Amino acid sequence: MKSRRRLLQIIPRAPDDCGGVGDYARQLAGRLRETYDIESIFVSAAPATSSSTADNFELLSPLRTVSKTIDSPGALLLHYVNYGYNPRGIPSRLPTVLRRLTNSGGARLVTIFHELYAAGSWRRSAFWLGPLQKQIARSIADLSDAAIVSNETQGAQLERLAPGTRVFVQPVMSNFGEPALIRAELAGRDPHRWVICGGNELIERSLRSMLQNIPLIPQPYGPRVLVVVGGTDSSEIRSLLDRLPDIQTSYHPRIDSGSAAEVLSNAAFAWLDYFHQPGVATATILKSTVFAAYCAHGVIPVFPHAGSPIGLGSDQLPGPFFVTESDQSLPPAEERVDIAFSHHDWYRRHASSEHLALTVATALRLAA
Repeated sequence: MKSRRRLLQIIPRAPDDCGGVGDYARQLAGRLRETYDIESIFVSAAPATSSSTADNFELLSPLRTVSKTIDSPGALLLHYVNYGYNPRGIPSRLPTVLRRLTNSGGARLVTIFHELYAAGSWRRSAFWLGPLQKQIARSIADLSDAAIVSNETQGAQLERLAPGTRVFVQPVMSNFGEPALIRAELAGRDPHRWVICGGNELIERSLRSMLQNIPLIPQPYGPRVLVVVGGTDSSEIRSLLDRLPDIQTSYHPRIDSGSAAEVLSNAAFAWLDYFHQPGVATATILKSTVFAAYCAHGVIPVFPHAGSPIGLGSDQLPGPFFVTESDQSLPPAEERVDIAFSHHDWYRRHASSEHLALTVATALRLAA
C-alpha cells in the first residue's frame, strides 16, 4: 500500500475549534488528506499539551526543538502571522529555524501570509516596528519557494517587498462550514434577521457602529432579530446588546463551528465593521474568515462605510453594501436572494476549502 505524502504545517499554537489560524490549518489538513492523500503533521511554535489534534493529526512542539531533531521534513507549509509568533510581531528567530528545516533534505517551503506586517499611525508602536516586521517578512518570502496571500492588494505589497516571489492569491475559507445552498432556501430567510460574528474586538466595534446606524437601515431590512456569535463572554458586549431593547438579541460566545453554522444558515444580513483605519482597500476583507463565512452561507455583509470593489480580477462580488449617515447602498428587495446567492457562488468558485487545498497542493507541487 502506497504511503501518504507528508506535510509539516507550522502554526503559532495548537489548533482548537474556536477559529484562528490553527483551526484554519486543521481544516486545510482534512481537505488535503481527503483530496490529495497528503498527511499533515502540525508543528506548534508554542509548547502544546497534547501530541495530537482533536481529529487525530500528529502534533509536535515546540518548533525550535523540533527543527533541530527532525530529518528530511519533506514539504513545509508555514502559516505566517507575525504577532502569532512574537508578542511584538518580530519573530526574529523564525527565518533561522526555517532555513534549518529547508536545508534538511531540500524541503520545499510554501508560506501562507495571513499577515505581512502591521501599519498605522506614528502614535502606535506598530508604526515604529514596521521596518523590522517588513525585514522578517522579506526574509521568509526569500526562503519560500512560493507564497500564498488572501487578496490582490496584499499580493502587490508582497511583490514590492520581495520581488521575484512566486505569489498565489487565494481568499481565506470559512471556519464555519461550507453549505451547498439553493435560491429557494435563501428566499425563505427573514430579511429582518441579522448576525454579527468575530472575536471580541470585532464584535464590539461592529455593535457600536450598528447602534449608531440602525435608525438609518431601510424598513424592508430593519433589524428585528440580532444574533451575536464568537469571542469570549464579555460584559461589554452584553451591555451593548442591552441598548437594543426593541430588537430580539441573543449572544453565543465560545461557540463551536457547527452551532455557528446553524446561526448563519438563518440570517439574511450581517453587520461588519472590520477596518481599523480609513483608506484601506475593501478587497483586503478577503483575509477575514468572518467575511468568508458570511459569503459561504449566503449572508449579505453590510459595512458602516462606503467601499471599493471586492473580488479577484474581473470577477467581483456585488456591492459592497453600506449604511452611513450621509448615504446608503443596500440590495433592492427583489434582488436580495440573487445577491445572497451570488456571494455564495463566488465563495464556491474562489475561496472554498477545495479551492484552497488545490492552491496549496499546486504551490507545493503535490497536486498530481
